[in-house]
Amino acid sequence: MTNTLPNVIILYADDLGFGDLSCYGANNIPTPNLDKLAEEGTKFSQGYATAATCTPSRYSLLTGSYPWRNPNAAVLSGDAPQIIGKNQPTLPKMFKKQGYRTGIVGKWHLGLGDGNLDFNKLISGTPNDVGFDQSFIMAATNDRVPCVYIDNRNVENLDPNDPIEVTYDWNKAFTDVPNGRNHPELLDMMYDHGHDGTIINGVSRIGHMRGGQSAIWDDETMGERFTEKAIEFIEQNQHTPFFLYYALHQPHVPRIPNPKFRDTTPHGARGDVIVEMDWCIGQVLNKLEALGLKENTLVIFSSDNGPVLNDGYKDQAIELNGDHKMAGPLRGGKYSLFEGGTRVPFIVSWPNVTTEKLSNALISQVDLYHSLAILIGYQLSENEAPDSEDQLCTLIGLHPYGRKNMILEGMQYKKVFRDRRYVYIPAHDDDFICQYTGNEKGNLPSPQLYDLFDDIGQLNNLAEVMPEKVEEMQNLFDQLTSREKTRAPIRKRISFPRVRTKI
Repeated sequence: MTNTLPNVIILYADDLGFGDLSCYGANNIPTPNLDKLAEEGTKFSQGYATAATCTPSRYSLLTGSYPWRNPNAAVLSGDAPQIIGKNQPTLPKMFKKQGYRTGIVGKWHLGLGDGNLDFNKLISGTPNDVGFDQSFIMAATNDRVPCVYIDNRNVENLDPNDPIEVTYDWNKAFTDVPNGRNHPELLDMMYDHGHDGTIINGVSRIGHMRGGQSAIWDDETMGERFTEKAIEFIEQNQHTPFFLYYALHQPHVPRIPNPKFRDTTPHGARGDVIVEMDWCIGQVLNKLEALGLKENTLVIFSSDNGPVLNDGYKDQAIELNGDHKMAGPLRGGKYSLFEGGTRVPFIVSWPNVTTEKLSNALISQVDLYHSLAILIGYQLSENEAPDSEDQLCTLIGLHPYGRKNMILEGMQYKKVFRDRRYVYIPAHDDDFICQYTGNEKGNLPSPQLYDLFDDIGQLNNLAEVMPEKVEEMQNLFDQLTSREKTRAPIRKRISFPRVRTKI
């Protein structure tokens, strides 16, 4: 028997809204495993991703930096170069320095290679180059090519006699490979917008791909495959402290549930893949318990951004949504400057340590870096995780307020300033409604100010009647965005109950 530092697992959903789990008020979408996680831990009512789209939020999670500090932290294609530098401090590097084994399973979407990416060779510029000991990922999203798994530095099951070619340029589209635009009769799921490239498994994707047929993934079994890999990592590293970043692909489009989860909700494929996601998480949590690791493992669950119905395919998500409120009482969703774009489910569980069932504290995913550094006794360097605050006491329920303020992002680096009561949206010159998805992006040519204590649905713009508050928020916003952040001195590691684990 021996004592160890706590294991840490981050479970990260894709496009899951604030109201999509039954423990957050969803009807007819059973999520018993996440409900149990919330019951055993702390459920946050004001937990935030840093951005209303995926790549920027994932960048912040792993670097402790707001995404707008990196001009490349925008939604990436599947052949984009890696936007985290090999010498850049990262969350997994921090864990490695403290003796942890580190792993990522699932969606990456932070780029690969150095700009001359060849999927047929050993790839330099993968999660393994930014701190992960083991990785099993998709390059971008399940609606983008290449539709293959990457096992550490190689495409899994690739036949060298059938090399992969990838392009996102329609002028270079492969004429001998059917695409959705020219061959809609071959589709099992009709695209709506932007997803009319190469047809793979009866679904047209964003971008064009030729070759690699032996390596093509099976959309229906993707959830199980990533779950198996997550469990494999835990089993292999159960005798040493480990950090696992399990980035699920659900409920991102194309929503193709395993047959055993079809029709488990009245909301069609979108509801069904959320049930599938909950099952996947349950398998991982059950494995922790079976191995005697549960009590010494900190589990954090959240989502990369808010929800969306039509995100490129005609999968009846709109028709079958019914009265389900994906974002709960919040306005907006994915791509939005409103609360529904970035306020997401946020659950933290660590047996015998997390103290509150519900927390109203303000917390951002960018804070995980600094908070976990405190947990494992790591000293941040001067420029490391520049926007990450020490919110460890907030995470475990000991601090009722959390952050004083934060900056959030909609699309194309458009920013929002949030304090503990008000949210301020500066004037932005862009569409108010996303022409493709129908989601409210929230851009207006004049400022917006909302009192979230009294108006959580953001229906009453107070900017004109509270000009002093607008000026105060604008000044704070300008100060935070015009200079590098100066971090307060790091505190000493907090002592928690030591837990004995099997060896």
